[in-house]
Amino acid sequence: MTHSFIYLASQSPRRRQLLEQIGVRHELLLPGAEEDAEALEAECDGELPRDYVERVTRAKLAAAVKRLKARGLPAAPVLCSDTTVALGRRILGKPADAADAANTLGLLSGQTHRVITAVAVATGRGSSLAVSVSHVRFAELTPAQIDAYVASKEPFGKAGAYAIQSAAAAWISHIDGSYSGIMGLPLYETAQLLRQARVRF
Repeated sequence: MTHSFIYLASQSPRRRQLLEQIGVRHELLLPGAEEDAEALEAECDGELPRDYVERVTRAKLAAAVKRLKARGLPAAPVLCSDTTVALGRRILGKPADAADAANTLGLLSGQTHRVITAVAVATGRGSSLAVSVSHVRFAELTPAQIDAYVASKEPFGKAGAYAIQSAAAAWISHIDGSYSGIMGLPLYETAQLLRQARVRF
């Protein structure tokens, strides 16, 4: 059986744009008020960044499949994704406030960090997951650059306190990996999973 659309269980407008870029029809399947979606992203002590991203993505997918059944919606594959930024073993998640954002950007300044994105697709036959790891090199940042970027509000809601499609792109001297993965949905891996799930696009 082939599918003409999927459910995207993500509030990220960037993930919607990326799916549209490769021609994947999708409907949003977002958490209801009764769900604590943020709790799924809580870190476990000593957890490595890749393990964290895989666990969170699987948890998001399980919650989304349960949501689909509870709402009695037509059957279709469900896609979830999660992205984190890692410096060594350290997970740099979404900043809690301006001070946290500035501290995160200070840690990334002049360093190469990893952007790890997991993507998972569930069908009636089961689920599959893939992981994209990219290496991103930041130039040295001045305190004034960091303060201006934090003031723009761009860091908030973003793992690692930046978005590659924002003004922060001017600081990135080198990328080794997937640009779309750094944005939040690695299109190569996503396309492979969707083809396995028999999605037409």
